[in-house]
Amino acid sequence: MESRRRDMELLSNSMAAYAHIRANPESFGLYFVLGVCFGLVLTLCLLVLRLSCRASPRPPARPGDLSEDDDDEDEDEEDTVDRAASESLLPVTEIPLESHGPGDGALAVNVFASAEELERAQRLEERERIIREIW
Repeated sequence: MESRRRDMELLSNSMAAYAHIRANPESFGLYFVLGVCFGLVLTLCLLVLRLSCRASPRPPARPGDLSEDDDDEDEDEEDTVDRAASESLLPVTEIPLESHGPGDGALAVNVFASAEELERAQRLEERERIIREIW
């Protein structure tokens, strides 16, 4: 008996809501649009929080690469580039050049351990350059 009463209340409330919407379509449209906008704003806030609270370590920037400082607005693309770069970190040996004077600015040279590592580094740099050109 109780479940039948609940079913009748649900049906009655649904019919009343439909009648109200039918009588006031402007207010229904307004509430619907407000609900969609609120959902979009909430989603945007959560997305911004997720991106800003992410603790992903970035590899150190190369001293000669100044173009990454200008690309602040494409963080999503940089994250994928950073992930790709961190997955394929190459061992680098720094050898000081003693034949140059202190005013030359050339204090160290990066030397790759093998030709394969050099080729992988060149492919990675080419990929990063292409991504920067696309953005």
